[in-house]
Amino acid sequence: MTMAMAALTLPFSATAAGAAVDPIKSPELTANDLYETGPLPRTKCAEKRVRSGDKKQARAYINGIVACLDRTWGAHLGKAGVAFDKVRVKHVNRVPKKYCDFEYSKNPSQMLYCDRNQTIMVQLGKDWLKDPDDLWLFHHTAAMYGYHVQNVVGIADAYEDEPYDRRSELLEQGRRSSLQADCLGGAFLKSVWPLKGRSSRDFRELLSLLEGDVRGEERWYGKTANMRAWIKRGFASGDPKSCNTWVAPSSRVA
Repeated sequence: MTMAMAALTLPFSATAAGAAVDPIKSPELTANDLYETGPLPRTKCAEKRVRSGDKKQARAYINGIVACLDRTWGAHLGKAGVAFDKVRVKHVNRVPKKYCDFEYSKNPSQMLYCDRNQTIMVQLGKDWLKDPDDLWLFHHTAAMYGYHVQNVVGIADAYEDEPYDRRSELLEQGRRSSLQADCLGGAFLKSVWPLKGRSSRDFRELLSLLEGDVRGEERWYGKTANMRAWIKRGFASGDPKSCNTWVAPSSRVA
């Protein structure tokens, strides 16, 4: 099955500055306390059943994964002394125009995280519901939660404040944020692996489904190879430290 990568989120706004910042030097990004918290605790997470085309079951599936994410990340960050808020989830038939200042998308399925209200907005269409027994919904939910983690540890604010002096630099900062969220999703998957009834074949299938930025369009999310590499990196370690995209060379976040 081939499925195009839907927009996880658009980048937070950034303020232009007169001088380029390359490499990124903000310690909130490059040396955030998140990287010193160690591997995520090993826990169990039961996937709810999802039949093809059943939106109600798919919504329950996502809610169940979010509950696991809340439990794992809440315990992990709480142990590190980080103030933690659970994420909110809102299921809609169509994301409202200008929601959280996102550009309107006609994609039949999408997930968007809004840092202002700490809410994941979920719109499920026929494409994501056609064959939902793979790890697609699991990863999308876990990666979206990665943006929430960035928010509560101060990475999101630091990203918003990071200066840039040209469009290409802003795009690279956006890719660093997006690829970090993907990697954090991979780290969470490792913390609950193996999922009941799953094998390494399921993980390989997930990687095969992911597609990065489309040639000729603005590049906010990273090339397919880099996207897969960061997810594999998070999954291999289960440790947020391995997800420090902010110090990676430009080639690894292209």
